[in-house]
Amino acid sequence: MYTVTITSQGQITIPAKVRKTLGLSKSKKAIVKVEDNKVIVEPVPDIMSLAGILHHRAIKNKPIDEIIKLEKEAVGKAIIENYHKKLKRMGLPIHK
Repeated sequence: MYTVTITSQGQITIPAKVRKTLGLSKSKKAIVKVEDNKVIVEPVPDIMSLAGILHHRAIKNKPIDEIIKLEKEAVGKAIIENYHKKLKRMGLPIHK
């Protein structure tokens, strides 16, 4: 636990040990939110650290044209499904 000073401009300095624990450096960003009357500071994930996390879902051994076609079809189906869900919530009939 650390005691910090709040400046006249509402700023605080995050102690070095806390920054190191959270992986925060001068160039990194953090999210600040309030929960249960407490200030929560969380590091914003570096977009580059997410590289490759979906590799297991990649479509392999297909030409790019076919992959694009499959993606467009999937998006189209998702839009239709979402529209049908909205109609259902509104109590309207679904015509296929």
